[in-house]
Amino acid sequence: MMSSSVRSFQLLIAIIMLVVAFVASIVLGQTSIPLGTAFDAFTNYDANSIDHIILTTTRLSRALTAMFVGAGLAVAGALMQAMTRNPLASPGIFGVNAGALFAIVLCSTLFSIASLQDYIWIAFAGAGFAGVLVYGLGTIGRDGVTPVKIVLAGAAITALFVSFTQGLLVINQDGLDSILFWLAGSVAGRSLELVRPVLPFLFIALVASLFLGRHINILVSGEDVAKGLGQRTILIRLLMGLLVVGLAGSAVAIAGNIAFVGLIVPHIARALFGTDHRWLLPGCMLLGATLLLLADIAARFLIMPQEVPIGVMTALLGTPFFIYLARQTAVAQS
Repeated sequence: MMSSSVRSFQLLIAIIMLVVAFVASIVLGQTSIPLGTAFDAFTNYDANSIDHIILTTTRLSRALTAMFVGAGLAVAGALMQAMTRNPLASPGIFGVNAGALFAIVLCSTLFSIASLQDYIWIAFAGAGFAGVLVYGLGTIGRDGVTPVKIVLAGAAITALFVSFTQGLLVINQDGLDSILFWLAGSVAGRSLELVRPVLPFLFIALVASLFLGRHINILVSGEDVAKGLGQRTILIRLLMGLLVVGLAGSAVAIAGNIAFVGLIVPHIARALFGTDHRWLLPGCMLLGATLLLLADIAARFLIMPQEVPIGVMTALLGTPFFIYLARQTAVAQS
C-alpha cells in the first residue's frame, strides 16, 4: 500500500504535467507563439496584436475545453468500471455517446439544425435519455440493478442507437457534412461563450464524484460486504449512474464523439495511484485532462495545415490499449 505522502507527491507531479500540457496547448499550433507573448496576452493585453487575439479568443477556450472534457470522460470511465466491476467498461457502454450521437443526427435530419450551440443541448438531452433507458432496463427483475444487467442493457441501447444513426445518415447524406467533424470529435472552434452553459454540469459532477470515493471503495469490495456494512448500494449505483451521464453527456455535448479516454485513463491512474478511489478519481481528472490536451496538440501537427479530429487521435491511442486489456482479461479468466 502506498502512503498518503507518496500519493500526494504523485498528484503534484500530475498537476505539473497538466500545467505544462495546458501551456503547450495555448502556444503551439500552426502559428506558434513565444511564452513571453503568451504571458503578455493575459497581463498586458494588446487589442492590435494578432498573437494576443489568437490566444484569448481561440487557444485559451480550446485548451479549457480539452481539459474539462478529458477530465470528465476519464472520471466517467472510472465510475463505470467501478459500478460494473468490468475493466473494459467505459462511458460508451452506458449508451451515453450513442444517445448523444443519435439525438444530433435526428434533429439535424428533421429540423435542419446546424448551430453548434443547439448541438450542445440536443446532445446533452440525448445522452441523458440514453442513460435513463439503460438504468431503467438494468433495474428490471427481482434482483434489481446488477453489473451484468447494466452492461447488457448498455450494449443493447448502444447497438440500437448506432443502428438508428446509421439509417438516418444514409437517408440524409446532404446534411452529413455539417456535423461530420462533430461526429469525429473535436475541441476546435469551441468559444467560451459556446461551452459556458455546459461547463457547470461538468464542474459540479467532477466535484461530486470526489465525495463518493469512500462509498465506491466499499461498493467494489462486493455486494454482500457493502450491504453488510450498511451501505445503500442501489442509491450509490444510482448516484454513480447520474454522474456518468452528467460527465460523459456534457463532454460529448461539447466535443462530440471522443472514444477511449474513459477506458485508458482509469487503468493508467490505477497503476499510479492504486485502487483507493479517494485518490484514483482525482488522478483520473488530472491524467484525463492532460491526455486530451496532448492529443489535441498532436492533432494540429499530424497533417498540417489541416487538423485531424481529436477523436481520431484518441482512437489511435486507445485501440492497441483495448486489445491489450482484452487479451489480459481473457488470460486472467482462462
